[in-house]
Amino acid sequence: MTIKTRAAVSGPLPETVWDSAPPFSRPRPWTELEYLALETNHLVEFSDGHLEVLRMPTRRHQQIVLCLYRLLFEFVTSRHLGTLLIAPFRVRLWPGKFREPDLIFMAAAHRAREHNDYFEGADLVVEVVSGDASDRERDLVIKRDEYARARIPEYWLVDPQMETITVLTLTDAAYIPHGIFRRGETAHARLLTGFTVAVDVVLDAALA
Repeated sequence: MTIKTRAAVSGPLPETVWDSAPPFSRPRPWTELEYLALETNHLVEFSDGHLEVLRMPTRRHQQIVLCLYRLLFEFVTSRHLGTLLIAPFRVRLWPGKFREPDLIFMAAAHRAREHNDYFEGADLVVEVVSGDASDRERDLVIKRDEYARARIPEYWLVDPQMETITVLTLTDAAYIPHGIFRRGETAHARLLTGFTVAVDVVLDAALA
């Protein structure tokens, strides 16, 4: 579920704002600075002055994310390839647009794009697709277009409902499938040469 809202404050939010008014209920657009100043345990993305408050992830979702994180982290760190982070963390796609992918990889060569509060783009992002129809549209359609526009070279979609891992790679201005991997198969990255993961291992992490 995504809740869009606007803000009425022009400066940093006071610490008591969440006690004095409904969370995120403001009548005019937020600025990037206001968004970046948020201190909340909600998953919140930012789009053209609107906040998008995301549904809290399920246990199944988180176990899949953590399984893939452990596998990627070992691969990336052992080879000193770059930085791997896990949500919640902000990625600035372009001015006025921030997303919080489930996993974010930035290559060592692009370390200048790493800031303490957010990354300027990424080299690889991963989303674990939720079951809700609006969540699926956001990950499978909307974010696919947005990440391509932001020139993120590789986008992984882990879909527990369809039991697939889809690896998308950027060609010109759009993603094309590098592979759609199903149970019994091994998914492999294009950007991170040599990184592979058994689809069953990732999907079955939710059953542990």
